[in-house]
Amino acid sequence: MTTAMTEAGAADIAFMRLALDQAQNAWLLGEVPVGAVIVHQGRVIATGYNRPISDSDPTAHAEIIALRQAASLLGNYRLPGCTLYVTLEPCAMCAMALMHARLDRVVFGAHDPKTGAAGSVLNLFDEPRLNHHCVLHADVEAESCGRLLQDFFRERRSQLRQARDAAAVDRATPADADGDVGSEDAESRVHATGIDVQHLDEAGDVGAIPPQA
Repeated sequence: MTTAMTEAGAADIAFMRLALDQAQNAWLLGEVPVGAVIVHQGRVIATGYNRPISDSDPTAHAEIIALRQAASLLGNYRLPGCTLYVTLEPCAMCAMALMHARLDRVVFGAHDPKTGAAGSVLNLFDEPRLNHHCVLHADVEAESCGRLLQDFFRERRSQLRQARDAAAVDRATPADADGDVGSEDAESRVHATGIDVQHLDEAGDVGAIPPQA
């Protein structure tokens, strides 16, 4: 068994709070606020935060960015002796990358019932047919990690509603002197928010705080 649902130690809490700081950087870019840090021998050697939109890179998740930094620093794609802390349960892509890197431990905060590959949808970390496994710790600072995600999506939905309301007003605007109507401007208002409407619709439960026993 590779999954350990134990009380977080002081070190795990401290490093997860550093990952939360990284997640705030993602929020500032308009990205889903997920952050990660990698620790080796008690020292942070790599950090990362979500930036797939900013980088036009579907693989630019917080975990992947941190893995690239750590591998470059240590001069080896294999990272034994390292622990990764991430604010949201890893997806399948990140879970496989973490195991391929041979990390010792993976510690995450909030659960992701949509794409979580560490127990929510499936648990790749506990798949016996794979040739490497990481010790997995869940729910470290889960409430803080979940609240950050919930606040982000609440803000983005509010922005989307405002953009749609403004677009509706523009569409109702009479033609101007050149005969143009406001529909083109209306669409640009929605797109200018940078909000992925489909992602918002699908993300409803992401970061949900698990019920307490």
